[in-house]
Amino acid sequence: MQIAQNIIGEVVYIAGEESSAQIANRANRLGVKSTHISIIESSNVDEVIGQISQMSQTSLVIIDSIQTMVTEDLTGTAGSVGQVRECASRLTSWAKRSHVPVFMVGHVTREGTIAGPRVLEHMIDTVLWFEGERSEFLRLVRAVKNRFGATDEVGVFTMEEKGLVEVTNPSELFIGSFEGVGGSAVGVILEGSRPMLVEIQALVSPTKLAFPKRSASGIDARRLELIVAVLSRRVGIPLWDCDVFVNVTGGIRLADPASDLAVALAIASAFHDKPLPRGTVALGEVGLLGEVRDVIQRERRIKEARRLGYKTAITSKETRTVSEAIKRFISTK
Repeated sequence: MQIAQNIIGEVVYIAGEESSAQIANRANRLGVKSTHISIIESSNVDEVIGQISQMSQTSLVIIDSIQTMVTEDLTGTAGSVGQVRECASRLTSWAKRSHVPVFMVGHVTREGTIAGPRVLEHMIDTVLWFEGERSEFLRLVRAVKNRFGATDEVGVFTMEEKGLVEVTNPSELFIGSFEGVGGSAVGVILEGSRPMLVEIQALVSPTKLAFPKRSASGIDARRLELIVAVLSRRVGIPLWDCDVFVNVTGGIRLADPASDLAVALAIASAFHDKPLPRGTVALGEVGLLGEVRDVIQRERRIKEARRLGYKTAITSKETRTVSEAIKRFISTK
């Protein structure tokens, strides 16, 4: 609805899941007062195409959702492989003939893949993932397929009472105000082509359990185990009798290996209870030999960090190994 009110021209909203009254209530809550949005309550794709073909000056058609659309030419139920494939095919053909963009809302499975046939992704021009946990306010819009441009762009939004609000400076969301406390490190990641600063917090606690805990929130658990093993074997930090907890603030999930060094320094800082120097960021991939590897677009990341007031960057250029980085930037005396 927020997108529709910013479109010049007539927008047609095909409501396959909700009634007009429900959509109107949501529009009122979001503050959408546009008069050029038409709602069609139908799940029959042939009826929908017939109605929108008769409308003039249509700028955008929104299908909510493609899994509710059916055609009477097939016997399958809504959401079945045949129905989804055929309905998407007919809508795509109409869009190409009429030169009107069609935005299809689709469901995803528990595994995070598009519900229905995989051929659906190949039939359309652009696939946008809308990501975010229910317990978090952060939402990401990521292009995983784009026939009209790059797929390395990402939009960052917050979910508020009035709907989605764009975040112009995402780094402010992910950096806390407890700089100078042991167990905290700031890294620079790339989300698409956008560099963002994130704070990584770690807690190291002695345990008497036979198998110490390795708890990761926001990073891959196997990556955490690898970094802990490197710290134990290559750096000499005795973590075999300690529980290790790592959390990425702001609810974002890290897949960029450039965050490895920040994770390692946060754990080392928590173990020694010594903070990193103020205004310091860390970026580098950690190898099994304990070396710090270079990352792509290093200078661009550093430029973003300096723009936000971080003057010192710990990279593979300054330190060759994790052990050297800990000795230089964390006082263990």
